[in-house]
Amino acid sequence: MALYPVILCGGSGTRLWPLSRTLLPKQFLALTGEQSMFQQTAARLQAVPGARPPLVVSHAEHRFLVREQLREVGIEPAAHLLEPFGRNTAPAIAAAAFCAMQKDREAVLLVAPSDHVIRNADAFRDAVSRAGTLAARGKLVTFGVVPTNPATGYGYILPGSAEAGAADAFTIRSFVEKPNEAKAREYIARNAYWNSGMFLFSAARYLEELRRFRADIAERVEAAVGASGSDLDFVRLDEREFERCPSQSVDYAVMEKTDQASVVAARFEWSDVGSWSSLWALTAKDAKNNSALGDVLLEDAQGCYVRAENRLVAAVGVKDLVIVETGDAVLVAHKDKAEDVKSIVERLKADNRPEQASHDRVYRPWGYYEGIDAGEAYQVKRLMLKQGARISLQRHRRRAEHWVVVAGTAKVTRDEEEILLGPNQSTFIPLGTMHRLENVGNEPLFVVEVQSGDYLGEDDIERFDDDYKRT
Repeated sequence: MALYPVILCGGSGTRLWPLSRTLLPKQFLALTGEQSMFQQTAARLQAVPGARPPLVVSHAEHRFLVREQLREVGIEPAAHLLEPFGRNTAPAIAAAAFCAMQKDREAVLLVAPSDHVIRNADAFRDAVSRAGTLAARGKLVTFGVVPTNPATGYGYILPGSAEAGAADAFTIRSFVEKPNEAKAREYIARNAYWNSGMFLFSAARYLEELRRFRADIAERVEAAVGASGSDLDFVRLDEREFERCPSQSVDYAVMEKTDQASVVAARFEWSDVGSWSSLWALTAKDAKNNSALGDVLLEDAQGCYVRAENRLVAAVGVKDLVIVETGDAVLVAHKDKAEDVKSIVERLKADNRPEQASHDRVYRPWGYYEGIDAGEAYQVKRLMLKQGARISLQRHRRRAEHWVVVAGTAKVTRDEEEILLGPNQSTFIPLGTMHRLENVGNEPLFVVEVQSGDYLGEDDIERFDDDYKRT
């Protein structure tokens, strides 16, 4: 069995705002350990016996973030597919299936979202092994997590008859939507499972069933893969074809319709980390059931999740609150209302507020920049360039820039001139000057950038040469 892990990197994690943002969603954050949930997922799938390098499906906007995080854990993907638009899980898995079959007609896909937490690696590998037995018989297998409580935030799977020759595996009687608590208790009494959103099946069988039930999706995705283009180490799905593809989840498109679906019981600790309250449940707590991360001071507090990213956060006489501080926002919510944080994000989007999309620190393929100060006709940023990295050769029509090197060694291009700068040295980039900044030292380069002009937006960039092929 040629097993290809498929990592789905969609999802914006709006319920975990203000930490999760459009440009840095929850799967790329280190919320439950030193590694991001995406990195944990990649490492977990890579450790499955016989697993090939993974196929990654992400939005084009996150491509460099994905590759940098994979590099950090030493994993080189078999392919990294870029979606120009989000079209839900059925098209994303189909794109991975077509790509896998180009490599191996017998490819089997182990599909997993990138933003789940799974503990007990042995139990996970055991579930995959049992699912593999069914997939070899042509089954489309999903993993049903054994419930620990009547959760209302998950869908449920009602099992049917036992599958012959596979332990703890069943046909599927029905999928059910997120229930109220009474219904959830009823489902648990009927031995239902939480719907994990993970799957194992052969690429060919999935595409066969997709063509059977949603031929329009299969046709559009096949065309998008066939017309895809190579961009550095990425595979860009054709924008015109993929835009025409309907958006639908794999559950609705295939799993709820096929008569070849099976569920294996997954007996490991699992969470989709869908809200601050679910993250609180995963973290270590003090004697009063508080989870405190960062510079946090609590007095007479109970059952709280408090996270400080940049400064001291103190709370007195509070109970069951979520308090999350970032450089540009503070969230205070009752744990019972943690699911409703998404409504705040919707309001921020409606008001076109930048806090819904990005943090003060914005990651780029060459490093990152973060805002320090801003006022009328000026703003100040701190830039970090990784060793050997450089920004594009560019110019601005409406702003000038002053660069001061804080640490490291910079090579600066100004039109036809090239200069080297060390710590405490600076240069001026007049408006309209073609320029580039490059780290030529053996350590990260830190530069303070002062911009001045009548317009300071990031779209005032005209690129002439770019290592990352951005337009």
